[in-house]
Amino acid sequence: MTKFDHYLRKNFSLAWPLAFNALLIQSMLMIDTLLVAPLGETSVAAMGIAATLITFVLGVEIAIGNGVQLLIGRAFGAGNQQDINVAYWIGLFVNGVTGLVFFMALDRFGHSLVGIITSDQRLAEITLSYLAVAKYIVLVNAYSQTSTALFNGLGNAKLPLKGFVLELPINIAISYCLIQGVAGVPGMGLDGAAWGSLLAVSVRAGFLFFCLRRQAVNIKYPTGQTFFRELKPQFSVIHPIAANFILLSIGATVYQLLFAQLSVYAFAAITLIFPWVRAGTQFPNAWAQASAITISQALGNNNKLAVLQFIPACVRLGMGVAFVTALLFVLLSFCVGAIYPDIEPETKAALWAIAPLYIVLPIVRAYNTLAGNMLRALGESARVLKIHFYTQWVISVPLCALLILYLQASIFWAFAVLPIEEFLKTIPFYRYSMRCRKTLANQP
Repeated sequence: MTKFDHYLRKNFSLAWPLAFNALLIQSMLMIDTLLVAPLGETSVAAMGIAATLITFVLGVEIAIGNGVQLLIGRAFGAGNQQDINVAYWIGLFVNGVTGLVFFMALDRFGHSLVGIITSDQRLAEITLSYLAVAKYIVLVNAYSQTSTALFNGLGNAKLPLKGFVLELPINIAISYCLIQGVAGVPGMGLDGAAWGSLLAVSVRAGFLFFCLRRQAVNIKYPTGQTFFRELKPQFSVIHPIAANFILLSIGATVYQLLFAQLSVYAFAAITLIFPWVRAGTQFPNAWAQASAITISQALGNNNKLAVLQFIPACVRLGMGVAFVTALLFVLLSFCVGAIYPDIEPETKAALWAIAPLYIVLPIVRAYNTLAGNMLRALGESARVLKIHFYTQWVISVPLCALLILYLQASIFWAFAVLPIEEFLKTIPFYRYSMRCRKTLANQP
């Protein structure tokens, strides 16, 4: 088997656990919503507000973990155990500080944040009660995400997947008992869901810690290397990836606020389709993330020829996955009436209007995701951040605001901004990807 075939097979073995990890993370919120639904609309709304804040912080920690696993992947490819350990401990430090800062922010400013979101006093009280417990999740997840990045960077993405599979039923069982009560013990209501999630996340953290000990993974920080001297070069790789996530997350929130200015039927249609769009893009995203790890490992092993062969083949396979996703979205467009039988005719019409757009979206987005992750693996994280900033904040968000707020555009043209943004990104991503490949090919 050639080096190229070896890395392609490794990418498959990395990609599918990463995809299922992402799907399980999304399913956790859906399951919690189902468990809380019997408590009434106020509790559901409170959990939605709190989950938005917590999910944002968890996303930042995941983004930091993505940067850490690139560093670990390159060190693993080079067979440099000391660099692996340095990357792990610096990643744990950065994620730990991030988790602590957001924890303190939620503790100190949580009341003000919730007050901005809702003026309903009862809803605010329930939300703050949920946050009082759920905020501890960001501290536990800082450790879990860094350990997950370690295993992913070492090419063992299946082990973190086992942790998520363990967490899911524990969360369901504990949350149900604490929400509803059991054996004559009264339930805690929405607070029970927060405790259930916290305990389940803690179990996953304990599982990862046990795996590190059981597999005798050497994570001792090397003597002779000053921690804070190593922090700057490592952080220079991590922070553009985290900043990129924050940038895109804020952009997605702004889009949602702008879409909310459309008619109630149009906004309802977009709200209904967004979870499907997010779920459908998980497999192309996982393939792209696995590709970045694989490229990092190959570069660490100085297999430049294998990288040059791997990149075009990887792009073709990733785009193939995206086309399959688009075909599934075509099927979804015909089934949406059966999935949501009670929606108004105007909402169904709005869903039909944007169907061509959400069908083509994963194809264009997949290429950009692949190119962006590969550029990060090639050391161009700052370049990726600039591309996202200029296309989204300089062009697409102002265009969306102009269409909705001033031109009163239809849902089709408002939603069309999303694929337009992806098309705009394709040009610089293609250009810089080709430039990086040429530079790599000319290196001795």
